Amino acid sequence: MKYAALVAGAALFLTANAFSAEILSKEDFAKVETQYQKVGTISSTGQTAPSDARAELIKKADEKGADVIVLSSGNTDKKLHVSANIYKKK
Repeated sequence: MKYAALVAGAALFLTANAFSAEILSKEDFAKVETQYQKVGTISSTGQTAPSDARAELIKKADEKGADVIVLSSGNTDKKLHVSANIYKKK
């Protein structure tokens, strides 16, 4: 029984992450830009850990149905402020 619960939990985790938006560098995005259309801009403010800011950006992008996140600006003054453009596959 524990094995079945473990397998089900792992499958749910992998499925949930399989559809998360992907963060690309500006250079990498430039290579595939024609395949995407911009759907908005998102930001993360007040986080102290880069991993928390990344998680917040991915969550916001997923909520808007975006496939790709491209960071457009970042600033730190003890807390992170990051802005990003989000894109959806055409």
